[in-house]
Amino acid sequence: MKKKVAATEGGRIADQLHRAFYGSAWHGPAVLELVKDVDAATAGAKPLPDVHSIWELLLHIAAWDRAGVRRLGGEKCQLKGAANFPRVPAPTESAWREAVAAVKRTHDALVETVAGLSDKRLRDRVPGKRYDFYHMLHGIAQHELYHAGQIAILKKACLSKGGARRG
Repeated sequence: MKKKVAATEGGRIADQLHRAFYGSAWHGPAVLELVKDVDAATAGAKPLPDVHSIWELLLHIAAWDRAGVRRLGGEKCQLKGAANFPRVPAPTESAWREAVAAVKRTHDALVETVAGLSDKRLRDRVPGKRYDFYHMLHGIAQHELYHAGQIAILKKACLSKGGARRG
């Protein structure tokens, strides 16, 4: 799902967000590349003590993509508790597929919004924060890549333990 990138700063940031999530990122596998072969049991597993599951991380990524869109819409938004790490439903294959589809929709809405931003808008201050949208949007891309690394480690941990283990 590669889109043509506008020759604006908003378009370039949108491209980086797209790459961090869908693929063709410089660093290695992106979020969706990592979860494409993950089943519900593995997504919900906690193979390491005191860590979030792949499913929890994916919902967390979506929560912050959504927060970015809300902030761009002028809303003050700081996620805490279940808004920051939404609760995972019973780990069925259909629930997992729907979660992945919902995360894609949320991410696509963010990328589409960012692609249309003017350079002036990127320099506007995020409501309730001391930084601008330019800084926030680069942070969202970094956030997704950070969690992509965690997902990669969790996948390896699940494989080394012989499959998923419930936490």
